[in-house]
Amino acid sequence: MNNFLPGLYIVSTPIGNLEDITLRALNVLKKSDQILCEDTRRSLKLLNYYNIKKKLISNHKFNERKIAGAVVESIKNGKITSIISDAGTPTLSDPGLIVIKECIKEKLKIFPIPGVSAVTTAMSVSGFEEKYFFYGFLPKKINDIEKKIKDLKDFKFNMVFFIPAIKINFYVKIFKKFFLGRKIFIARELTKIHETFYRENLDSFTGFKIKLKGELTVIISGKVFSSPEKNLVDEMNLKKEISKLLKRYTVRDIVNLVSRKNNLSKKKVYNLCLSIKK
Repeated sequence: MNNFLPGLYIVSTPIGNLEDITLRALNVLKKSDQILCEDTRRSLKLLNYYNIKKKLISNHKFNERKIAGAVVESIKNGKITSIISDAGTPTLSDPGLIVIKECIKEKLKIFPIPGVSAVTTAMSVSGFEEKYFFYGFLPKKINDIEKKIKDLKDFKFNMVFFIPAIKINFYVKIFKKFFLGRKIFIARELTKIHETFYRENLDSFTGFKIKLKGELTVIISGKVFSSPEKNLVDEMNLKKEISKLLKRYTVRDIVNLVSRKNNLSKKKVYNLCLSIKK
């Protein structure tokens, strides 16, 4: 597309690796009369990398409503306006929604320029089924968090959250209260040099002993619904396994082995051991 119409262009930018940007996105930014940026200092790193010199306008959660009117007027006057966030796709837990709503109200053209998103990037390597629910940032206060998660705990699909790395252990403790029997996938430094993935069973995961930095993309696997018949068969098979092990190992060793292997609580395995020994 060489001829760009006046309007608002929602441009996705890299979440880490500066080369993760589309040719179309670069062309739009080069043709823009002005670029709305969440943080102009961070956006300059990307724009300077591609030698793009444009008028930058700060657009963050504290001033977005204030500048929306002027942005709309500039588009009405024929300006090509792009909006980018610090990383990924604007409006997904990032500023941009207020300006978009004003443009919709004024019937101005809005163009999505797709690209990177931490949500889809993390989901693609999680190993979980493809259906997911994106939540974003949870509240900060424990009462507010638990209230939100109580509404989500029976949701059957995967759930994606953005979590400050420094608070991950705090949130893991809360997840463990409501998401028993699920898996947790944590993506750190996505697309960067120190990109790291953590895959754990939530029931046995105790968090991190080292302090992590940055922002994490966290996925809780979908809820598994088991029928009473399946639960009965599973318990019968488990009892057979434990009965064989009791002939060779101590109860303590069996509890550790079986609970870890089957992702069960040690208390449940211990009680099964006692019931078999009786």
